[in-house]
Amino acid sequence: MIFEIFNNLRRRFGLFIILLFIIIFSLLSINYYNNYKEKELENFEKILTNIYFQKSVKSTIENLEPRYIEINYDVVKGDSFNKIIGNIKLPLKERKKLLNIITKKKNFYKLNEGQTLKFTIDKKSSEKIIKFSFPINKTKEVIFTRNEKNSFDYKEIEKNLKKQLTYKESIITNSLYSSAMNNKISPNIIIDFARIYGFQVDFQRDIWKNDSFQIIYENYLNKKNEVVDTGNILYANLILQGKELPLYFFKTKKFTDHFDENGQSIKKTLMKTPINGARLSSSFGMRKHPILGFNKMHQGTDFAAPKGTPIMASGDGKIIKAGWCGGGGNCVKIRHNSNYSTVYAHMSKFGRGIKKNVRVKQGQIIGYVGSTGMSTGPHLHYEVIFNGKKVNSQKLKLPSGRLLKGKNRENFEIVKIKTNVLKSKLILNSN
Repeated sequence: MIFEIFNNLRRRFGLFIILLFIIIFSLLSINYYNNYKEKELENFEKILTNIYFQKSVKSTIENLEPRYIEINYDVVKGDSFNKIIGNIKLPLKERKKLLNIITKKKNFYKLNEGQTLKFTIDKKSSEKIIKFSFPINKTKEVIFTRNEKNSFDYKEIEKNLKKQLTYKESIITNSLYSSAMNNKISPNIIIDFARIYGFQVDFQRDIWKNDSFQIIYENYLNKKNEVVDTGNILYANLILQGKELPLYFFKTKKFTDHFDENGQSIKKTLMKTPINGARLSSSFGMRKHPILGFNKMHQGTDFAAPKGTPIMASGDGKIIKAGWCGGGGNCVKIRHNSNYSTVYAHMSKFGRGIKKNVRVKQGQIIGYVGSTGMSTGPHLHYEVIFNGKKVNSQKLKLPSGRLLKGKNRENFEIVKIKTNVLKSKLILNSN
């Protein structure tokens, strides 16, 4: 009996001793781990606060960032080198240095709209200009490169581009844009084609199925005979319901334009429509407001188009507003002259360089179709203001453009004959 009691106590206390050992061991292990982690954290904090470590990290991060940045600037009407370089955020000393060198070159006095100036800037060297390039024409470019003397070396580079005259003709099956694209015509040329006819043709209502077009334009090819750029449209002919509307490119020292067979410029104060590939979704006049639900005067014209469709300035002018216009969303307002202003509303975004006080050229892209503000879908709301009063853009009668006379008319007739001969040759070569 006594032996059994002893064995039971031994077994019970033996188990107790084992459990007690396990508990003590666990507590000691946890305490050791905590002390170890605390020391580790202390060492890590010492590393982080070490000045040499901090300098190393800073240097590594800086090296990850691009040292050189590229800035492209598209020239608009009214620009000068002084104005352009002044807009670039650089130290005054840098701007003066570059301007002094540029003004020594006579061929730099004239800037042309559409040209792109390129600046390469070193952010690590007090934001110095490393390189500046400027296209003189389609085939020649001027490059300024900073030298060891902290000045600039100047050289002209031939782009080795070959000009090619291209003839295309096509029946319009769906839209001008889609038919032109199917014929592998550059989008730049399509936009320019639509722009020059935009004064007399409404591409949403005047184009019928099986109408057609003819076009002669300049392509610029590289050494691999790849098209890298486009030039002028030398001839265009839009055939609408059998009626031909031929236009000829004519250039003098004072002006460049497209003229009809009678020497009449097709250019007017405003284009008929500032957007292509769109449909007229709401006319000028009284209508039931699609959001407010009551009858209200609609003081503009709506063109429905996919989001992102380019919107053009309907005429030369100065931007007086580029920003949020309440119910109009993102909008642009342009003053063309003392009589005419235009408004473009509900844009998804603005075109490059479009801001207040910037001068724009007729046909220049100022923004893209969107549905901002009070809108039920992507479209352009377009307004024309004449002498302070909003008018119907679709019924607006604008004065005709320049009529060639005298010597200019004689020279134009020669250009017209040469262009017609060229057209015949290109048609024969294409067959």
